[in-house]
Amino acid sequence: HVQLVESGGGSVQAGGSLRLSCAAVPPNYSSFCMAWFRQGAGKEREAVVVFERDGRTVYADSVKGRFTFSKDNDKNTLYLQMNSLKPEDTAMYYCAGAPVVYSPTEPYEYNYWGQGTQVTVSK
Repeated sequence: HVQLVESGGGSVQAGGSLRLSCAAVPPNYSSFCMAWFRQGAGKEREAVVVFERDGRTVYADSVKGRFTFSKDNDKNTLYLQMNSLKPEDTAMYYCAGAPVVYSPTEPYEYNYWGQGTQVTVSK
């Protein structure tokens, strides 16, 4: 059984930073495709960053240069460092994973999801 637990969300002003964590990823997550998604109010869930099985990290254009994905294998934890936050980054952020993914930016491809952590960015 795989359980993902996000933390680190909160409220910040525009230009601020937050670091999200995704704990308890499966120990063999290096063989998984892992991703951070977000869903704003009234919006569809969108991929923010995908960590693919071949080790590539792919960012959404909207967050390139501002968000950074990292991982700590010893702690089985993934991170999303978010800098220069904008009001449009306001959303619930989710960690997700799947052993096999054909379309990495599509939410339906992922078997495992965390409960989400809210990020709110004010002007």
